[in-house]
Amino acid sequence: MSAADLGLFLAAALVLAVIPGPGMLYVGARSLAGGLGEGLASTMGTGLGGMVHVLAGAFGLSALVMASAEAFTVMKLLGGFYLVWLGVQAWRQARLSQLADGGVAALGMARAFREGVVVEALNPKTAAFFLAFIPQFLDPARGDVGWQFVLLGSLCVAANSLVDAVVALAAGRLRDVAGRRGSVLLRMRQAGAGLMVALGLGVLLLRRPMA
Repeated sequence: MSAADLGLFLAAALVLAVIPGPGMLYVGARSLAGGLGEGLASTMGTGLGGMVHVLAGAFGLSALVMASAEAFTVMKLLGGFYLVWLGVQAWRQARLSQLADGGVAALGMARAFREGVVVEALNPKTAAFFLAFIPQFLDPARGDVGWQFVLLGSLCVAANSLVDAVVALAAGRLRDVAGRRGSVLLRMRQAGAGLMVALGLGVLLLRRPMA
């Protein structure tokens, strides 16, 4: 790829990365619920989940999912209900932690990472994005298009992860400043849990892109 084409691709990828999507909103919700550590862990998780879509797109699996109404629906239901379940669990755990010792315990970075992987890997919107955006920059004359897809997809994931990390830092800072009182921290965790439920409902309402 020429320097001009690469610059155009990176600029477009960065612009698209700053547009709020399920991954970014999930990272923000997790940061509000569990702090900066959980936010950054979930960022790494969504990045790995994004790479699942990159590899699937390179091998043609994403195209098969998007072409099949049944496969798209299954993926949408799994991802949507998983997010709703995470939100409900986060709400309950915030309340139970508050009642137990007057404080609000974090869920842990390992769990935030695992959840981030699953949330992004089950997000059909990510598959649709890669299939719509990356092929515009592929050129069979420059070599194997599968490897080109992996390389460009990896750059997109890196841009998304960079933006998500900034969101985690901002949300984590907000939580630290506004959440020094236990009652405020509880409300912020509940707000993050509510956002996860809303994200899940949004995924359930997604429609399969038409060719």
